[in-house]
Amino acid sequence: MKKIFVINGGQRFAHSGGKFNETLTNWTLDYLGRHEEFEVKTTNINDEFNLAEEVEKFVWADLIIYHTPVWWFQLPNRFKKYIDEVFTEGHQKGIYKSDGRSRNNPEINYGTGGLLHGRKYMLTTSWNAPSTAFTLPGEFFLEKSVDEGVMFGFHRMNAFTGMKPLESFHFHDMEKNVTPDGIRLYRELYTNHLEKQLA
Repeated sequence: MKKIFVINGGQRFAHSGGKFNETLTNWTLDYLGRHEEFEVKTTNINDEFNLAEEVEKFVWADLIIYHTPVWWFQLPNRFKKYIDEVFTEGHQKGIYKSDGRSRNNPEINYGTGGLLHGRKYMLTTSWNAPSTAFTLPGEFFLEKSVDEGVMFGFHRMNAFTGMKPLESFHFHDMEKNVTPDGIRLYRELYTNHLEKQLA
């Protein structure tokens, strides 16, 4: 049985109700619930959480699925707080033991002290920005993909713990230009993505 930890990072704040990431989390749980080989735990970052219990979820899981919107080109503040507090709590408790360096030669091996080796993670992000903002010459993100640009630090954070990435999935134009047909198509595409990544 594969153990999967699903994190809903869709924060409720200002004009954002976190509704799409709640919907996306439900799509994920619906899919996983149809397959007996998956055991699932969840966290919603809007809820109160116990740090030790959250650390144990990371240590327990074979795969972590992160669902997050992107606010001002970063994680929502409560999701960032969750990561900061849980990963710090996980020092010497299963997430990481050190930064990987030795005092004898501190110039090398930074980022090799993670304890989550053998585990994988998958990232989804949701954006107001259209996909063309990342791909067309002269557009805002200078032809850098989500993963190699804005979310580069997020991926290195997971590498620091020892985890390896599955292919990400990104939802674009979810505020200004979203339609019911677009949501239905995204659900189909995302379900196919899950099937491929979890095969």
